[in-house]
Amino acid sequence: MQHTQTKYLRPFTVNEKEYTLFDLHEVANTYGYSITRLPYVIRLLLESLVRQADEVDITTQHIKNLVSYDAKQPKGEIPFKPTRVILQDFTGVPVIVDLASMREAIVKLGGKAEQVNPEIPVDLVIDHSVQVDKAGSVEALAANIALEFQRNEERYEFLKWAQTAFDHYRVIPPATGIIHQVNIEYLSDVVVTKIQAEQTIVYPDSVLGTDSHTTMINGLGVLGWGVGGIEAEAAMLGEPSYFPVPEVVGVYLTGKTAIGATATDIALEITKILRETKVVGKFVEFFGPGMRELSLADRATIANMAPEYGATCGYFPVDDETLRYMKLTGRSQEQIELTSAYLKQNDLYYEETTRDYTTIVEVDLSCVTTSLAGPKRPQDLVVLPQMKQQFQASLTNPEGPQGFGLTKDVISKATTVVVEGKEERLQTGDLVLAAITSCTNTSNPYVMLAAGLLAKHAVEKGLTVSKKVKTSLAPGSQVVTAYLQASGLLPYLEQLGFAVVGYGCTTCIGNSGPIDEQLAQTIIDEEMIVSAVLSGNRNFEGRIHPQVKANYLASPPLVIAYALAGSVNKDLTKEPLGQANGQAVYLQDIWPTKEEIDQTVKAFVTPELYQTHYAKVFDANEVWNQITVSDDPIYSWDEESTYIANPPYFEQMSETLVPLAPLENLAVLAKFGDSVTTDHISPAGAISSKVPAGRYLKSRGVTLREFNSYGSRRGHHEVMMRGTFANIRIKNQLVPGIEGGQTIYAKTGEVLSIYDAAMRYKEEQTGLIILAGKDYGMGSSRDWAAKGTYLLGVKAVIAESYERIHRSNLVMMGVLPLEFLPGQTAETLGLDGSERFTVQLTEGTGVHDVIDVTATKDDREITFQVTVRFDSQADIRYYQNQGILPMVVRKKIAEAKQIHSH
Repeated sequence: MQHTQTKYLRPFTVNEKEYTLFDLHEVANTYGYSITRLPYVIRLLLESLVRQADEVDITTQHIKNLVSYDAKQPKGEIPFKPTRVILQDFTGVPVIVDLASMREAIVKLGGKAEQVNPEIPVDLVIDHSVQVDKAGSVEALAANIALEFQRNEERYEFLKWAQTAFDHYRVIPPATGIIHQVNIEYLSDVVVTKIQAEQTIVYPDSVLGTDSHTTMINGLGVLGWGVGGIEAEAAMLGEPSYFPVPEVVGVYLTGKTAIGATATDIALEITKILRETKVVGKFVEFFGPGMRELSLADRATIANMAPEYGATCGYFPVDDETLRYMKLTGRSQEQIELTSAYLKQNDLYYEETTRDYTTIVEVDLSCVTTSLAGPKRPQDLVVLPQMKQQFQASLTNPEGPQGFGLTKDVISKATTVVVEGKEERLQTGDLVLAAITSCTNTSNPYVMLAAGLLAKHAVEKGLTVSKKVKTSLAPGSQVVTAYLQASGLLPYLEQLGFAVVGYGCTTCIGNSGPIDEQLAQTIIDEEMIVSAVLSGNRNFEGRIHPQVKANYLASPPLVIAYALAGSVNKDLTKEPLGQANGQAVYLQDIWPTKEEIDQTVKAFVTPELYQTHYAKVFDANEVWNQITVSDDPIYSWDEESTYIANPPYFEQMSETLVPLAPLENLAVLAKFGDSVTTDHISPAGAISSKVPAGRYLKSRGVTLREFNSYGSRRGHHEVMMRGTFANIRIKNQLVPGIEGGQTIYAKTGEVLSIYDAAMRYKEEQTGLIILAGKDYGMGSSRDWAAKGTYLLGVKAVIAESYERIHRSNLVMMGVLPLEFLPGQTAETLGLDGSERFTVQLTEGTGVHDVIDVTATKDDREITFQVTVRFDSQADIRYYQNQGILPMVVRKKIAEAKQIHSH
């Protein structure tokens, strides 16, 4: 910390201990403003700027801009340096690969390996590698863990090497819990302390994470959001994350939660409302009397889904409920008292006062009802009574986010299938996956125990789940299993097939594992539309399971209800879930009461559970403990590895910058419509033997059984670049009528895989461009969506609009993000993708400048204008450096030379 703002330091005492804070009230007074008019998120950003101002990255001008915050028309940019960074293993492996590669690059250029080290605390939680190979029995957990270690031995050795090689870096081993749940239950202290010049400075915790659902921490009153791995690396290395001073949308909560509605229902309702409000790139802050009705777990559920409503974050200020949760989860009394005292003294503790918001949206909690979302997007809310009707309508709706474009006769389509030796009828809408999974809900004892109680009632009524349905329970932490066991509810879940399959992000990220082989083949052969219901936050096309096209998000108890019903083509408010002992059993017969849930939570969710299960969080996994690694600061790359490889980001790097210049004669690699997600762009899920990545692995001697997932191979650029744009559901308009990663190679007119075409263009030294519609890159914060794009030779993207993280990642990889002017699209301009493009970028191109693009085809020329989506001066620096990674290497080399010259 370099204090140029020491005049704002003020001492305070807690339990006779002396502490120091940066006084926000005094900062605002200095410039003639009131701190109380600022939203809490702006106050937190202001504190970060004041505390870390150095007049280089963070200047007095940045502080002035934020103190004078104009909610209606925010101006300026914020260079944000978080308190810490959190990684999960899918996104964390490539981050550590890049750091290892940077060490090698720096040593080759005359620097020292130790110059590349995290400068702030970094935690990596291994939670994304477990797959649901086995399910439906109590043996599933041990079997899945064994397979996880077998598949990922190489990756885990690499992550453990990094733990010895890098400072400020810890690993939370597999089978512990989901990153965001571990973050909220254990890793965050809400406020932190640091000794500086013999003073104990207290300041708010803040976090950037390489998973878009890092936003869950906002439920705890800690500011944080997801970034790409590239941006996280920069933060780890002391580089600020730049973004425009945000608009802040205030969400005024009123009313009390209706009987039967869960936190999941509230989160889905808020997602729908805020998607309609258009909060992409904005900060959301919750306030109002309705906040008192929400437990902290409920707030975390809502904050978790910020990426689904499109906001940077969904923030709940710290209040008495936050302190209660800190006590519940085993934080020390000393830490709780320090948190309370610091936040109250520094105007960061929630009060019912008026603040300046860009706009205010009211949400009446009493209007929220039992709901699902789907069949393809989390913002498409379906209230339970309309579910059957909506599903049937989606079958015949035009093909798109809410439709499959089929004929009416598909509604009654049926066939037979043999599952586990028994012949079963398979109809349109039948469930083949029911999963209690994902960070959104598994952190919430209310919905998890509601699921347990519903299972108990169902078993007592005699209901069972069809063998067609693959059922799974992936708790977010071992604490969840502990309270399900203590309450006696786990055996009932197990009886219905919801046995624990692992601790990690499973079905929600496509790690759902295989369904019954004969069932899968029948679905393919008969082209059946079958369904999945999961308690996740994502249900984009091709994500959950390759054979399942209709995917619905729902609360954990509703997941079990649909598993019992066996189909989404049922009205659970009127039709029975099933027959037992000659009686029809309805949903209302087994749905637990609020009193029943509250009493169970109060009796079995205790601080002792959290303290016990987190006491040995770093060394409880014996298999992890037995991994032995080298202590060499430079990683020894294995040329035979198909998991970890040294990426080529520094191969063409010079010590001097390349000036901005026009991009000429770019061929179109792909032309996309609206809502292309990072799931479509970035490699994810299973690897088929027929795609370029599968062919590559086969050529390296890897058998199909050992292919593993793209996620597990994120540390190997050769696999990942072959999987970029290879999603089975992606639709490239250059090849109408074909799904999957195909394109036209312009020179010959051949239809090739996108990877193969890109390599042909590379051979002839032709740069590439992508044309896209609205919300390009929405979804998870997958840095490989940008890295893969860059490695395929794409120089620019022109889209109608971008999701925040993907735009940022593109520019940080040296790919130019451009935006059509309002009212213009590829279609209105008459662009069909067969043209060659020249982008008139010049040395003086600045933030949001409008420049010319010329598209040439035969003797036809179309010139139009686009906005350059450099959103800050930092973006220009990243682009000039050919990306942020070469920029940091150049900076470290310059520092080394400066030290050497002195």
